[in-house]
Amino acid sequence: MGPKVGVLALQGASQLHVDALAELGAHVVDVRTPEHLAGIEGLVLPGGESTTISRLLELSGLFDPIAERLAAGMPVLGTCAGMILLASELLDGRPDQRSFGAVDLAVRRNAFGRQVDSFETDLAVAGLSGGDFHAVFIRAPYVERAGAGVEVLATVDGHPVLCRQGAATVAAFHPELSGDLRLHDAFLREVH
Repeated sequence: MGPKVGVLALQGASQLHVDALAELGAHVVDVRTPEHLAGIEGLVLPGGESTTISRLLELSGLFDPIAERLAAGMPVLGTCAGMILLASELLDGRPDQRSFGAVDLAVRRNAFGRQVDSFETDLAVAGLSGGDFHAVFIRAPYVERAGAGVEVLATVDGHPVLCRQGAATVAAFHPELSGDLRLHDAFLREVH
């Protein structure tokens, strides 16, 4: 059995992340309460609606325990809304919306446009072998500022859309929709 990892399952698209990680051999836990964090070695924060997820993190009592684990270096993969939740600065969120500040980024929600502006593109990803990564962007955020310690791995129109800082990797897109498991595999390698 592979590493025990969690996928935040409060709202949003969690099941395809669970399926991808399980296919790669991980023991995957749906995280809905602080008790579900017991023994996990890494966490995926999936897409969804970032303001709703932020509220649910508070209501469920998960925000502070996750923040503590992230501060201690637990590997995390944040996709779409997960990128927003992991950024140090949210440019257009609710005034009371908290983020984990795990990656030194200023992120704008829905920056590529509305649902009808969703798109797919092939990305050249630094350090990822096997050719371009097919990325699906749905009401996607983008990065307006990346701090000096952030490694930008891919961009669209000059905006970083895949970044890494320490044990945190964030994507503005949905890798779980591509059928390509390379980013999930890279996350699991961080966990080991």
